[in-house]
Amino acid sequence: MTVVGPFGLSVRDQALETDVQTGLAAVEEGLLDATKSEVPFITEAAQHLVRAGGKRFRPLLVMLSSQFGDPHAPGVVPSAVVVELTHLATLYHDDVMDEADVRRGVPSANARWGNSVAVLTGDFLFARASHILADLGPEAVRIQAEAFERLVTGQILETAGPRDGRDPIGHYLDVMSGKTGSLIAVACRFGAMISGADESVTDILTQYGERLGTAFQLADDVLDIASDSHESGKTPGTDLREGIPTLPVLHLRAMTRAHGRPEDVELCALLDGDLSGDEELAEVLRRLRAHPALEQARRDTVRYAEEARATLAPLPECYAKSALAELCDAVVHRAG
Repeated sequence: MTVVGPFGLSVRDQALETDVQTGLAAVEEGLLDATKSEVPFITEAAQHLVRAGGKRFRPLLVMLSSQFGDPHAPGVVPSAVVVELTHLATLYHDDVMDEADVRRGVPSANARWGNSVAVLTGDFLFARASHILADLGPEAVRIQAEAFERLVTGQILETAGPRDGRDPIGHYLDVMSGKTGSLIAVACRFGAMISGADESVTDILTQYGERLGTAFQLADDVLDIASDSHESGKTPGTDLREGIPTLPVLHLRAMTRAHGRPEDVELCALLDGDLSGDEELAEVLRRLRAHPALEQARRDTVRYAEEARATLAPLPECYAKSALAELCDAVVHRAG
């Protein structure tokens, strides 16, 4: 049994281990190559988050999904590079929107070079991803474009908030499906489709990725409150400080509306106040870590992860299927 990829995924088959390790190494080379520019400063900015590391969760899913066809098909590694470049580009933009100072344990691009450079670097990565994507054919271009539209739509809906009368939690789960689930679904779809897997298998893996992606994002919501910076690679409470309505906070507000406990009303008032000071943020984090709203968010994460696992049931038994199921456990483990 060998541990590879993010979350300490256990691979119990030598051939699968070799394919995954070789594929991820090729993706890493592809990322560095795709982020090179004739302008040294652009190379430095574009490779800033590449070199900071990361889980490479999406490329891993491409590699595992490709096992249901020919994992050595020539488009598999480029498609993984495309998905990871797209993800990295969104991180540059997200950090500007969130005014984040830290990403993956290093200063964010906007903190280091300013918002303009961070936004333009994200655009540069989108352009490089599109260039690689063009060689994968019109169907791949269409799939990526549709996913990117969903991703951006999710971001806009998050910013706009729920329409009048819409349940804020239901709205938020839809947002997460678009913002995160869409691209992780594409990772699974590309791996299966480009490797030549059956269409039914590709559809199953796409649905799996959608659900796993939502669970993955909900786990991040929990981590923003429950983790320290060493675990998450960013400052705890970043989303709280920026007023981003994550799932634990939405559950808190729903519980407050339903029961009106004075301590919950007080905590909501603190969340609505100024959290720019470290003491104020630490107090809110302390209270949320002990609140049942956080445990409810954990249960929601588990539910989506279990739905992802159930989706895999019709697939033939193999080591790749077992690894995909284990990723559901890993996502739940992140959320505690």
